[in-house]
Amino acid sequence: MTKTLLLVFHSMTGGTRQMVEAAGRAAEGEGVRVRVTEARDATAEDVLAADGYLFATPENLAAIAGMMKDFFDRTYYAALGRIEGRPYALMVCAGSDGSNAARQVARIATGWRLRAVAEPLIVCTHAQTSEAILAPKTIGAEDLARCEDLGATLAAGMAIGMF
Repeated sequence: MTKTLLLVFHSMTGGTRQMVEAAGRAAEGEGVRVRVTEARDATAEDVLAADGYLFATPENLAAIAGMMKDFFDRTYYAALGRIEGRPYALMVCAGSDGSNAARQVARIATGWRLRAVAEPLIVCTHAQTSEAILAPKTIGAEDLARCEDLGATLAAGMAIGMF
């Protein structure tokens, strides 16, 4: 039976989308079914149907993006008690440090009793002005390679039953 890896993300300026696309491409060649969905469209049924998760969010005002928070708010209680032990990983596209967004997702995942299989992958764009924060982002090749590695590792671990 093929396992399903669900990638849930939000992206306003394109950086997080590029990260998810890189991770998803790499995961597809690892023997799992990859399902990518934007946070606004993801449902509790999507969460319940998946065997593992890759969450990706920009850090907005030192927190996860509102759309990611909305996703967790809409799906949390329907999945609570039904997805324990499933693996997850996290990617954050941050302007400065991303650590608070990573902590927020870790707390949610702890409530769901998910198993973190990697340290949060944080890509820092160094966007500090209003103009830079709101501008379209281009994620560099080195950071995209890190995203690919995370996607491939998570998917391969799921495929062989390691996670």
